[in-house]
Amino acid sequence: MKQLHDVDLKLVRVFVAVVRHGGFSAAQAALNVSQSTISEQMTTLETRLGLKLCERGRGGFRLTEHGHATYEAAQRLLLAVESFCMDTSMLTQRISGRLQLGLIDNTITDDASPIPAALERFLAHGHDVQIDIYIGSPAELEARVLDGRLHIAVGHFPMSIAGLDYTPLYEEPDALFCGRTHPLYAAPPAADADASLIAQSRIVARAFLQERDLRLLNARDAAATVDNVEAQAMLILSGAYIGFLPLHYAQRWVDSGQMRRVGGANLESHWQFAAVVRRGSVVPAVMRAFMDELFGRATGSGARALPTKHGG
Repeated sequence: MKQLHDVDLKLVRVFVAVVRHGGFSAAQAALNVSQSTISEQMTTLETRLGLKLCERGRGGFRLTEHGHATYEAAQRLLLAVESFCMDTSMLTQRISGRLQLGLIDNTITDDASPIPAALERFLAHGHDVQIDIYIGSPAELEARVLDGRLHIAVGHFPMSIAGLDYTPLYEEPDALFCGRTHPLYAAPPAADADASLIAQSRIVARAFLQERDLRLLNARDAAATVDNVEAQAMLILSGAYIGFLPLHYAQRWVDSGQMRRVGGANLESHWQFAAVVRRGSVVPAVMRAFMDELFGRATGSGARALPTKHGG
C-alpha cells in the first residue's frame, strides 16, 4: 500500500476490532455489521496490502505471521491518528487575550491555595494570554471586580456586596501572635496567664477584620490599624503589639524564634476564601478557561459553575 486513504483507515479499524474480539463472528456486535460484510472488508484490506492477514475456517480464527506484524503496525497507526486529533483539537481551543486577576496579599505560602496550581495548568495549555495580577485588600479587590478592572479576584471577603457573586474555594486558619521582645513571649503558656497579659497588650488589627479581632480579645480599641498582612507582621515583630496572622504566613518567624503563638485554640479562626466575579457580566473565554482550572483544583472534581453565593 503506497498511499493511505480514508477507506484504508476504516478497514484497519475493522481489522483491529476483529483481532481484539477473536474473530469475525465475535466482532459483529462491536462493529454493528454482518459477518459477511466484515469478511468482505477483510478481503479488501488484504488485497490493498498484498498480504494474507488471517486464517479462518473450521480451525477457527488465527493471525498469520504477516497478520501479527500488521496488527502491531495498525495499533501504532491508530494511536498516532488519535494523538493527531487531540493535538489539533487543542490548537482550535487556544485562547488569546488578557486575564486580569486579583489576589489578597501574602497567600503564596498557603499550601491550601489553589492559585499556583491553577495558573500552572492554565498556562500549560499554551494559551496566548497576558496575565496581570493585582494585589490588594478585600475592599479594593471587590471594587475592581465591580467596575470591570478585574475579571476575577480571590480572597477573604468578610461582607458580600451587591452586584458580585462569591464562590467558596478554601479556608485559611489564623491565630494570635506576639514578637520575641513582647512580655507574652516569655510568659508561661497557661491560658489564664496569657489572658491577663493579652488584656494589657497593645493590639494591631487588620482594618477589614478589626471588629472581629477586638471582639475576640475583649478589647474596645486597637492601638494600630493596618490594611495588609505584611504590615501586621511588621508591628508584631517589633515586640510592641500582638495581633492575628494566618498560620502559614507566621510559621517562618515561629520557626526562627521571632514570634510565638499565644492565647490558645480559642483564639484560632478559619476564614473562608472565595472567588468573586461581577454578577451578570459576559464571561470572556480567557476568564472561563482560568475558572475551569481554578475550580477543578479547588473542588477536586472538575470545574464548578459560578455563582454559588450572591452579594447584596
